[in-house]
Amino acid sequence: MIKERTLWITRTAVFIALLVVLQAATGALGSTIITGSVVNMLLIVSVMTCGMMSGLCVAVISPVMAKLIGIGPLWSLIPFIVAGNITLVLIWHFIGNRRWGHKYTAPIIALTAAATAKFLVLYLGIAQITVPFLLRLPAPQAAVISSMFSIPQLLTALLGGGVALLVLSPLKKAIRGGREQS
Repeated sequence: MIKERTLWITRTAVFIALLVVLQAATGALGSTIITGSVVNMLLIVSVMTCGMMSGLCVAVISPVMAKLIGIGPLWSLIPFIVAGNITLVLIWHFIGNRRWGHKYTAPIIALTAAATAKFLVLYLGIAQITVPFLLRLPAPQAAVISSMFSIPQLLTALLGGGVALLVLSPLKKAIRGGREQS
């Protein structure tokens, strides 16, 4: 029990460390598409390899760390980003590991459903409610923020999920191999 808990903490910490390093590295490139795709990939891989609680920890910490390293959005938008990340993680948790039909059926359904749901949470919460009704921003800044939390979010969730699908199988095999050696 203690060994399992220590392993979970260690793996979750590795995902958080990867998240911070990759957010900083890709954030320096100035591309939200790259950074967002990497973050979504890490969210999915963490939940699919370490479980729901690991994925949720990474989901909550991600936007806070992004803000602290200087690439995140306004603090008032972070709760919506957390909600979008949690939505992505929960859908992958509940659908991604299921066995329906072909071995890729559940992951593809998870990818599509999770990307769409995260996009809707962010678009409705930020672009349609927070920016126009709660924030008092100049029109140009409001337009930029609203556009950032629209179609690009769907794209980054789909790209991140696609990359996650490519790395999940070999990663799960590596993790199982490590358990057999312990």
